[in-house]
Amino acid sequence: MKQSLGAKTLVFPTPVWCVGSYDQNGKPNVMTIAWGGICCSKPPCVTISLRKATYTYDCIMQRKAYTISVPGERYAREADYFGMASGRNTDKFAVTGLTPARSDLVDAPYVQEFPMVIECRLVHTLELGLHTQFVGEIVDVKVDESVLDDQGLPDARRIAPIVFAPEARKYYGLGDFVGEAFSMGKSLG
Repeated sequence: MKQSLGAKTLVFPTPVWCVGSYDQNGKPNVMTIAWGGICCSKPPCVTISLRKATYTYDCIMQRKAYTISVPGERYAREADYFGMASGRNTDKFAVTGLTPARSDLVDAPYVQEFPMVIECRLVHTLELGLHTQFVGEIVDVKVDESVLDDQGLPDARRIAPIVFAPEARKYYGLGDFVGEAFSMGKSLG
């Protein structure tokens, strides 16, 4: 029997993404978020949701761009810190020793050391309540060569992305390979 837990933010998995932006003075900023995902295939778009109170909210609204840096498990501590400190009064890159890299396609920085980066041009915002949803058109995805498979595609096991359990406030690794998509279910139909 299933037990009702009520209306909660319990969707698994939620990503651990580090959103990069520049402030009005051009200072690089980064913030960890968990509310996000792909929202359109053509044009390719990704959405993130932020509270208006965050420093990143104003930065994205001013610059009309953001990046998503996907940290590997080895950077869990830094990603956690990016979500705890505010860019209003802290240089998060200086504290963590990580490097802000300037995107050549959008007006936002990304984390050089993280294995995967998505560069986005802001195309829509939607007020949802406590959060504002930002829809960014993906203009490029950059991936370290070391995490590519034999076909030149990103290998999730090599990236080792982190996922977040919101209500439990815990991070987890991605997990084991389960099977090939769009082929496992063929025997059922």
